[in-house]
Amino acid sequence: MLSIFFSILGWTIYIYLFINVVYMFILAIAGRLRASAPKASASEKKKIAVLIPSYKEDNIIIDTARNAKLHNYPADRFEVFLAADKLQPETIAQLRAIPVQVLEVQFEIGSKARSLNKLLNWIPDHTYDIGIILDADNVMESGCLEKVNAAFQRGYRAVQCHRMAKNLNTPVAVLDALSEEVNNHFFRQGTRALGLSSSTIGSGMAFEFNKIREIYNKPGILGNPACDREVDFELMKADVTIEYLEDARVLDEKVSTKQVYEGQRTRWFESQIIHLKLFFDKNQGHLPKTINFFNKLFLNLIPPRLLFLMLFILLFFLGVLSYATGWHFLIPHTHYWMLLIALFLGAYLIAMPRSFYSRKTVSAFLHLPILLGSVLKAVFRMKVSRKEFIHTPKSFTQKAQ
Repeated sequence: MLSIFFSILGWTIYIYLFINVVYMFILAIAGRLRASAPKASASEKKKIAVLIPSYKEDNIIIDTARNAKLHNYPADRFEVFLAADKLQPETIAQLRAIPVQVLEVQFEIGSKARSLNKLLNWIPDHTYDIGIILDADNVMESGCLEKVNAAFQRGYRAVQCHRMAKNLNTPVAVLDALSEEVNNHFFRQGTRALGLSSSTIGSGMAFEFNKIREIYNKPGILGNPACDREVDFELMKADVTIEYLEDARVLDEKVSTKQVYEGQRTRWFESQIIHLKLFFDKNQGHLPKTINFFNKLFLNLIPPRLLFLMLFILLFFLGVLSYATGWHFLIPHTHYWMLLIALFLGAYLIAMPRSFYSRKTVSAFLHLPILLGSVLKAVFRMKVSRKEFIHTPKSFTQKAQ
């Protein structure tokens, strides 16, 4: 009886993982086959509000604001708005001298959602067509807003830009950058190739201004540390397809230490659970059962990729032990698990940008065991009821070399 139980359990886990890995493999292939985006140019220039929430980031926000203000989009068609939460008075004075529009905010419990809510409601009605959200460390590469404008002119109402590494200065930063690029390929480039909506990341996101203000005025979002995922959910409810612009690049600082990495992953794991619960929350009202609904639900049922990696490393060593001893204790047979591991690695290799095929990446992989330990700690630190936003400190102001 016990053997039947373990047989059913083993096959259930295998089938679940197999479905997930096959899906990622399909996305990896699709992402490679996606046609290039049309040339980004449009004679009409929509008015764009660049929205930057900042929390205690005096050491980097001046550089970010200056780069945003100097972006090569017609100066009379965009403006930079910044929510200053606990910035020093001298920093605020420097920001206003750039000049950018600064709104000083104070909260009992600060969060990105609360800052964006205040900022969006501070801006006069019917002034801007598009709102693009940047983090306090983000730098838009040349032509980014032009490409966003062109996408909206083609009829899109929401756009996710290609967020990529600003820095590759430590092995942790390299692995963090690689993880994001692989996720870009799977869940943005790959999903769009299949005609599905892209997933949002948290910054480098552009939306119809009135729609994003409507979302950030929903009471529940203000206390949600996973506000960007709730935005994604609300757009799915409204049947709004999120476009992914691979060539509209936004530089983003990658975490450089395992301590910061652990805190960031704790927030991400919590966010996934919070987001998943929204699909089963009766207070959300009618949820249209579109293909994007089922796709986004499925994406939230996929375990975080690093947990996948940890599991497959364990299974690989168990498989080697099984072959070495002749004791076939894995259910199903070891051959099945090795095939699944090969498929998983194949999907990752296809999704991995060619620029990461380097000695620097190989060297960074030597630090992977340390990061996997941080991932385990992050799992045990999760607190889904958390109301405060786990802030990721930023300090890097130079583009990666």
